[in-house]
Amino acid sequence: MKRLAIIAACLLMLAGCKHKQTEVPVATGVDYTQVAVPAFCADSAYSYAAAQLAFGPRTPGSKGWKQCAAWLAEQMGRWCDTVVVQDFTATLWDGSRVPGRNIIGSLNPKAEKRVLLAAHWDSRMWADHDPDEANHRNPVPGANDGASGVAALMEMARVMSQTPPSVGVDFIFFDVEDQGQPEWSEVHEDDTWCKGAQHWAKNRHVPYYTAVYGVLFDMVGTAAPRYTKEQVSRFYAPGLTNKLWSVAAALGYGSIFVNQTSDAILDDHLYVNQMAGIPMVDIVQNSGTTSFFPHWHTITDNLDNLNAESMRIVATVTMTTIYADYPAK
Repeated sequence: MKRLAIIAACLLMLAGCKHKQTEVPVATGVDYTQVAVPAFCADSAYSYAAAQLAFGPRTPGSKGWKQCAAWLAEQMGRWCDTVVVQDFTATLWDGSRVPGRNIIGSLNPKAEKRVLLAAHWDSRMWADHDPDEANHRNPVPGANDGASGVAALMEMARVMSQTPPSVGVDFIFFDVEDQGQPEWSEVHEDDTWCKGAQHWAKNRHVPYYTAVYGVLFDMVGTAAPRYTKEQVSRFYAPGLTNKLWSVAAALGYGSIFVNQTSDAILDDHLYVNQMAGIPMVDIVQNSGTTSFFPHWHTITDNLDNLNAESMRIVATVTMTTIYADYPAK
C-alpha cells in the first residue's frame, strides 16, 4: 500500500486530466449531534478483528487466507442482502502470481444512489519494517493494518442492516492490497500495491456500478488515533473530506480528525478515484512522527496494540455523515 508519498503525488498529477474533482457539499445548519445513527458496539468490532487474526496470516493463497475469506463472506451474508465474491489473480513485484479475492456485501442493492465503504482484508507477507532484521521475511499479523478496518465495517454492516439508511450501501473488502515490494527487494516498480482495488475498478461487481461517494478505512484501530486530510482525498473528494472532518468536530472528535493537510498516500482509494471515478476519502492513521503507527509492517501489529474505541469513533463519524445525508426511512 504505502509507498513514498511522492510516488502517489506523481500519480495524482498524471491522473489530473482524467477525472474532475467531485464536490460533495457540506450541509449547513445540520446539528450532527442529533443525527440518529445505529449504536456501534466496540466490543463486537474487536471480536471481529480477533477472529480474523485467529486464522493466522491472511497472505494470499495461504490456509488462513482461504479460511478467513470464507468466514468473511459468511458473516457478511448474515447482514447484507447480497454478497459477491470476486476472484482474480494478481502479479506481485517479483513476477510471482497469487490468488486474490474481493468480498462485496450490499444493503439495498436495488437502490440507484449508493455509498461505498471499503477496507483491505489481506495481511502483509513481510514484516519489512520490523526493528529486528531477522523478522523481515516473516508475515505481519495485521491487526491494525487490515483487520481493524474490516472489523469496523463488519460491525457497521451488522447495525446498519437493522436500521438501513435511505441509500444503498456497499461494503468492499479489497484483497492483495498490502503485498507491494518489500524494503529489502532490489526491484523497484511503481505499481505493486492495491491489486484488489485495481481489479475491482476495472471489473466492478455490478456492470456500470458507481456511487455518490466512498470512504476507505485503513489502520483505524490504534491506541492514539490521528487522521489528517490526505492529499489524494482532498484532490478528488474535497467536499466529502471537509464534511467528514466537520462531522467529527461536531461530535467532539476534532483532536482525532485533525484539521491538517498531509501528503498523498498510495492506497486503495487512489484507484477507486482514478479508475472508477468515484470520489473516495481515505481515513488513514497519521501519527505525525512515525510511519503511520509504531507497529506498521512489524510482527507486533497484533491484538495487544489494537484499540476498539478508535474503531468506534471512525465508524460513528462515517455513519453520522451517511445518515445525515440519507436518514433511515
